[in-house]
Amino acid sequence: MQPNLHQGSKPGIKANKGFQVWWQMIRPHTLTAGFVPVVLGTALALKEGKIHFGLFFAMLIASLLIQAATNMFNEYYDFKRGLDSEHSVGIGGTIVRDGVKPKTVMQLALSFYGIALLLGVYICINSSWYLALVGLICMAVGYLYTGGPLPISYTPFGEFFSGLFMGMFIILIAFFIQTGTVTAGSILFSIPIFILVSAINLSNNIRDLEGDKENGRKTVAVLLGKKKAVTLLAIMFILSYLWVIGLIVTGISPIWTAIVILSTVKPIKAIQVFKKGSLPIQMAPAMKATAQTNTIFGLLFAVGIFVGHFFS
Repeated sequence: MQPNLHQGSKPGIKANKGFQVWWQMIRPHTLTAGFVPVVLGTALALKEGKIHFGLFFAMLIASLLIQAATNMFNEYYDFKRGLDSEHSVGIGGTIVRDGVKPKTVMQLALSFYGIALLLGVYICINSSWYLALVGLICMAVGYLYTGGPLPISYTPFGEFFSGLFMGMFIILIAFFIQTGTVTAGSILFSIPIFILVSAINLSNNIRDLEGDKENGRKTVAVLLGKKKAVTLLAIMFILSYLWVIGLIVTGISPIWTAIVILSTVKPIKAIQVFKKGSLPIQMAPAMKATAQTNTIFGLLFAVGIFVGHFFS
């Protein structure tokens, strides 16, 4: 499948990049926020009984589609508001660099939402229709992050909303569709992922701080300034690990979940790169390391929970 290009594409832009263009558009490094919570929520549910794999895969695909669509809405509206250029760092770039029509990006995002809705119907039929409202709210937040008259991304609440709806809520939904309930334990286990998904958003805003400030955004990074925002990011990383240790000490989480410590190299790298870098392109690896922290931490956390089911 080839992108639908502007007729006036710049000479230096290749007309046909195929799959790479589309893959870049969904910003694959952020998709960790889509699949890690589903895996973790399902691992938590294993203790309660057998796993319904049809529901697991439906939830996994729907979550990834919503995350990818959110990224496309982001690219579409940032372009429409004149925030992106072909020299911008960290964006998918399919509109400003690859010449894909904005309309095509929006149509594909809405198509992803449509497929996610159909998967949601399947999930509700096999679990509970109460989830329909929760799912629609999550999708609305994904759109309103950059869409609407007052985008969430222009406020200091981006980190909170992303962590809550793409971190905690996804874990709890994944747990609920397998067990039919939400427990205090599942909420406690979702906290570190809530923090780390928020951290992905914060790292993005640290990298884009100067550009966001020029365009009137009031993100946490803009309000705090770079130095304090990086300190906040470090605190969030530390809190995530301390939370798991706290769960182990109190007997809520199996000792095996201490394996998350193996992921600490990534947050350390993220903080070091942010402290040294001053330009967006220099800080881009730090945002990647933050996303990788969520991925590795979340998967190791799930593995620890899974092993704990059999050896506790």
